[in-house]
Amino acid sequence: MINGDLLLEIVCPSRFGGIGEAGRNLGIVNIFNCIIQISNYKFPNYINMKYNCFLPLLISLAVIILSEIFFFWPQMIYVILVLAVLLFLFTLRQFKQASLKKEKWWNFLILPSCFYVGLIVFSSLIPNKLLVQLLFIFNIVFLYFYFRSLYYYLIKPDFYQDQSLENFSSYGNFLAFYFIASAIYGLQAFLNIPVWLLVLVMLVVIGLIVYQIIWINKINIHVGLFYILLACLILVELAWSVTFLPLSFYILGLILSICYYMLIGLIRYYLLNRLDKKIIKLYLIFGFSSIFMVLLTARWM
Repeated sequence: MINGDLLLEIVCPSRFGGIGEAGRNLGIVNIFNCIIQISNYKFPNYINMKYNCFLPLLISLAVIILSEIFFFWPQMIYVILVLAVLLFLFTLRQFKQASLKKEKWWNFLILPSCFYVGLIVFSSLIPNKLLVQLLFIFNIVFLYFYFRSLYYYLIKPDFYQDQSLENFSSYGNFLAFYFIASAIYGLQAFLNIPVWLLVLVMLVVIGLIVYQIIWINKINIHVGLFYILLACLILVELAWSVTFLPLSFYILGLILSICYYMLIGLIRYYLLNRLDKKIIKLYLIFGFSSIFMVLLTARWM
């Protein structure tokens, strides 16, 4: 049974300690507890299986409504994020119940959750309202095509385009990584949050994203575990190092994201036994030339 008081604490944090730091910490704990409870809850099949094809569109519409609520009432960020993750969770459970494939459905939750959470936090640091709205529109387009591909993969495999989810994961995780990295640097600049705490958050995010890429490419997790830890170690050290550069959080996030793209691309091709000199040169030339151009054109503070 889902704890109703727990949901009430999330929706009405002022009832349990206000919206100060203690209230925010309580809200975060309650969000994770609520997600765990609902992920273990056996949902009745309220939606007929034949209507599952409409879920990608319905979820996208629901997410844009939640995003607009956040735009006008940013203090509801915790409520918006937990509701969005629960919508993703519900959709995945519906797809899994209608699917004949024995997939671990929670692995599909990593990409949309990281993408949306990162985008929302990142958008809260952007002063341009038009750009924020464009990000919201881009978000629902991405979510629609992601869940539609997921629907075809799990329920209508005859209509599924090969490598569709792998491509979504590759580009979507890059954008999610950029949103989250930039948001972390922005929070550190505006709120003066200790760097070690932000690096710890970055470690968790990197671990989830790299794991999702390893898993979606059907690489044995026991083989890929070492490379997940290796990627986490390298990227966390880079994340800490670039904090000393006198650049805006947009640029810092972009530099780290380019490093992520190079490292993960090389690891993925290596584990798929498709790495050769041409691919290595391509990634290194593209990565370092991109970083050079970013540093050359950036405004140094």
